[in-house]
Amino acid sequence: MPARATSLDLPWLAMDEPAFAADPFPHFAAARAQHPWLARSPFGYVINDYAAIRDFFRMEERLDNGYDSVVALMKAKGTAWGRFQESHMLSANGAAHKRVRDILAPAFTPRQANAHRGLMREVIAGLLDEWAPKRAFDFEEFASWFPITVMCRLLGASPEAIPALRDSLEALGLSTAMDPSLLPRLDAATEIADAYCHQLMADRRAGKRLSEEQDLLDMLLAAQDAGGLSDRELADILIFLFVAGYDTSKNILTLIMYELIGRPEMHARCAADIDYCRKVIDENFRYRSTAAAIRVAGEEIVYRDVAIEPGAMLWFPINVIGRDPRACDDPDRFDPDRPRQFSPIPFSLGAHICLGQYIARAQIEEGLHLMTQRMVNMRSPGPLAWRPFGGVWGIRGLPVEFEVA
Repeated sequence: MPARATSLDLPWLAMDEPAFAADPFPHFAAARAQHPWLARSPFGYVINDYAAIRDFFRMEERLDNGYDSVVALMKAKGTAWGRFQESHMLSANGAAHKRVRDILAPAFTPRQANAHRGLMREVIAGLLDEWAPKRAFDFEEFASWFPITVMCRLLGASPEAIPALRDSLEALGLSTAMDPSLLPRLDAATEIADAYCHQLMADRRAGKRLSEEQDLLDMLLAAQDAGGLSDRELADILIFLFVAGYDTSKNILTLIMYELIGRPEMHARCAADIDYCRKVIDENFRYRSTAAAIRVAGEEIVYRDVAIEPGAMLWFPINVIGRDPRACDDPDRFDPDRPRQFSPIPFSLGAHICLGQYIARAQIEEGLHLMTQRMVNMRSPGPLAWRPFGGVWGIRGLPVEFEVA
């Protein structure tokens, strides 16, 4: 007879506290010492074991996406942000999800991502031309301009709106932080992003464009004309592309640079060899990544003799699970040359695996390679703060000083 999770004396993970976000790893290790794979948090159960997370993703047909529950916990039903959370592609299942994903998939293949590398290099080179002469700045702020500028270029959008849009995307990265006090900021950010995307669509239909070259927005509008998308769905896709592309690339680049500061030999190897950049990126995805995944149990789930009740929220901390010592030898050592024994899952798994992962990887590779070439002897007092663990986790403010190569 399985034990009921509700009756177990499970460890508690205070995932809503700033001290937890600053260094979550000792908390996860202590929780595993009390129970090998399950913990509680303010937001529901936490699956605290790499193998268990992979097993749960294989049960996807028994799990619901957790966005309705997030909206309910935030008391956001009927708000602009709540509507977006309940309707974007990660919240859809089955045929509805497949329909939108099939429309987008041709634009997000590895081949397409590689075709955009020249554009990515052009964007980061331009940003470095502007920022590097300062020889000191907030690296997180600098890195944030890279993915949003690339996405604007991919969509054929004017960069003039980037400052306002960037602030909105920064706010929307807190969507799963589970802090109701953030709702006014999230709602305002959604309305700004929504108005921008609707205007982008209207301008393109009116013939306003920056170049005659076909772009991602042309492809999406063609899909709409073919009857595949409503105006509402298309605007939500555009918002989602901006948000998803912004957070991963900006936060991972900042986390990687945090690790490279004080490791000048790794920094120099990244500058010399883009293949080594790929090793560093994979190791960072294992060592410390950005986003967790959430699901809701659609029925009772019995796993390893524990019964989890229907409707329970499940957190999969895929951003830190690479430090599970049962999955990786010497997990607390940052070693890009370590033997390949661990497969990071920073982009989730299953039907909802991140569609933009190949563009994100290409963007991070190209950005890291050029940044390490142009900015050398980097030093920093360390992060000013950390983003909430429950949202898109990462560093909030990384002051750096360096020399220009």
